[in-house]
Amino acid sequence: QVQLVESGGGLVQPGGSLRLSCAASGTIFSINGMGWYRQAPGKQRELVAGISSGGSTNYADSVKGRFTISRDNAKNTVYLQMNSLKPEDTAVYYCNANIILIGVPTRDYWGQGTQVTVSS
Repeated sequence: QVQLVESGGGLVQPGGSLRLSCAASGTIFSINGMGWYRQAPGKQRELVAGISSGGSTNYADSVKGRFTISRDNAKNTVYLQMNSLKPEDTAVYYCNANIILIGVPTRDYWGQGTQVTVSS
């Protein structure tokens, strides 16, 4: 089976920074796209940033210029560097990965979520 384990969330003051990590483990053949989503209370889950297996990235307009997504394919890990954080960035952040397993249809997997709170 596959597990995505996130880390790095927490409480930070406005203007501060956090770095989220998400490591995939299991009998993984390879990983296609990876990404970060977030869900604030009372709101729908939204895409924050995505990165392809080749390194192409895309970002939500609300985080462009402040967040950077990256990945380490050797470690099956995706990162989200978040700078200049704002209170409206407060949400539970979820890692997502499209993973290929041998003998199993390719599908998306989700992490358990990590809370990010931006408050003074």
